[in-house]
Amino acid sequence: MSSAQNLIFLGPPGAGKGTQAKRLCARLGVPQVSTGDMLREAKASGSELGRQVAEIMKLGGLVSDEIVIDLVRERLGRADVAPGFVLDGFPRTLGQAEALDRLLQTLGKDLTHVVQLEVRDDLILERITGRRQGETTGRIYHLKYDPPPFADRGEGGERLIQRPDDVEEVVQPRLALYAAQTAPLVAYYADKGLLRRVDGVGSLDEVTQRLYHAVGL
Repeated sequence: MSSAQNLIFLGPPGAGKGTQAKRLCARLGVPQVSTGDMLREAKASGSELGRQVAEIMKLGGLVSDEIVIDLVRERLGRADVAPGFVLDGFPRTLGQAEALDRLLQTLGKDLTHVVQLEVRDDLILERITGRRQGETTGRIYHLKYDPPPFADRGEGGERLIQRPDDVEEVVQPRLALYAAQTAPLVAYYADKGLLRRVDGVGSLDEVTQRLYHAVGL
């Protein structure tokens, strides 16, 4: 098999997974393969698959595993993933993980590591519910970690808002769903000897160094 670096990145919402995945991709020189990006790209492409995705999303439905696997198959068939990839947001369930194994086998690719970025639920709640966004600039503040210049105003006096999905009533069910779906994945990849647990608490650079160490960089 090839010496490509093929990784999966797992982590609950608010754990800083997106930021760390970007840093890891830059270090490895490989693309970040995000299911969210793939869905948006498919929707914009106007292809038959893209039209299916657009219709499902318009109705507020969940895109099926079969469609997501088709998108992943197409993405992993591109030339830029030859040196490797970091899968972000997929797989989410054991069924998807098993389908991904079959797909990688047909593509002649092996998984190198599966990174689990770990942050306690109470810290995630603090991170997410403390976020505030500038109404006009979109600038993100945090009431504790990156406080705005005024209690309810940002730079230039712009009004700060809390996004509807940054409230505890929304975050708690998302964390519960993530835990329910991901626990079997963690066990699945641990059994394969691929799982690398990384403590996601600390400064960005501290977490990045732990991440690099975990994957042998």
